[in-house]
Amino acid sequence: MSCCYEFKGCNEETKISAVIFDLDGTLLDTERATRGVLNGFLAKYGKELDKEKEEKKRVGMTQQESVDVILKDYELPLTPEQFIKEITPLYRERWTEAKALPGANRLINHLKKNGVPMALASNSLRENIDVKISHHNGWKESFSVILGSDQVKSGKPSPYLFEEAAKKMGVDASNCLVIEDSLVGVKAANAAKMKVVAIPSRGEVDCYLLADTVLHSLLEFQPELWGLPPFDDCMHHTHILDLFFIHTIFSDETNLYNPNICVVLDNTLPIEPIHVSGVYVSGALHESTENATGALPGQVFGLYFGWGKVHADRNFKILVSIHLNHLNHVANKRIHICLIDPNSDDHMYEQQRMQIHLVGYISAFDKKELTSRELEKLEEYKSIARASLDLPSFTYSF
Repeated sequence: MSCCYEFKGCNEETKISAVIFDLDGTLLDTERATRGVLNGFLAKYGKELDKEKEEKKRVGMTQQESVDVILKDYELPLTPEQFIKEITPLYRERWTEAKALPGANRLINHLKKNGVPMALASNSLRENIDVKISHHNGWKESFSVILGSDQVKSGKPSPYLFEEAAKKMGVDASNCLVIEDSLVGVKAANAAKMKVVAIPSRGEVDCYLLADTVLHSLLEFQPELWGLPPFDDCMHHTHILDLFFIHTIFSDETNLYNPNICVVLDNTLPIEPIHVSGVYVSGALHESTENATGALPGQVFGLYFGWGKVHADRNFKILVSIHLNHLNHVANKRIHICLIDPNSDDHMYEQQRMQIHLVGYISAFDKKELTSRELEKLEEYKSIARASLDLPSFTYSF
């Protein structure tokens, strides 16, 4: 399955006139916002969260399906109704803290500006959808249709949510593009005979087999490939090189890096700041995972730039490469940091706890082998990031 940059023929074969979005994991980072809720709830009943079981479980499930699995797995002395009544207020409190995933606001605003009909179709209950989007300015007004799984015969992977969304928008199913993060959502889009772009959550590798195209984040989405108006901001995908070189500069552990990476770049894009903290070791940041706010959202991949800080020292400029490292058949996210301040020294921060704030996006990447390009290209990235961080659009205060 190809990434969006390689996808050909969308304009000729398909006239997309409406877009249907999933919510959790596609537009909203609800997973990070609610991390710890179930663990705390189980502790009240003397149960301990099984991390191995939870790792790939319940992505895309309806509420009822998810509840049934939890009650069975943990042998809780509750009826489904009792469980929902007790745990829902805990989730509702956290849902209001869920942040938009990278590129979500950019895409929603772009489609709205160009008059492209949009629907929101989620396996969540409708009342829960309303809570989740209530703190995101303009989202409710942007979607002409909002549907929860309780408003149709059955949720995903059945096609009913998407079919009903198309019907309410007055658009034929074949002219709808679905954007999803879960396998059940991709299956539902296929069943509805709609085109589908997948941005898979962890463990959802089968999306690569069933989706029309697969991206790492919404920042990679190119509307023009689907016959939709192109973005009018500064991102243009024209130059290609191999991110492997950036990896070799950022880290000595080149033997750990498996897939070659394809990068596309022209200019930079301001993003809503992404915060992550961890220990800086040999050019890599080892994430702090004790709390949800200190970890990267699942959709953050590619080449970014921003600001770093250690203790009470001054802010310093950084270029950051984020990709998957494949080791022993396990994929882990790798965060490599290149210090681009003239007075910064890697050795100054070795083994130090570092905060980084990503404020700009340079490029996306795909797993494809390409001919290696010259190492000097890295200097161009450094120059782009360094110059951008002098602009007001990319300032950030810790």
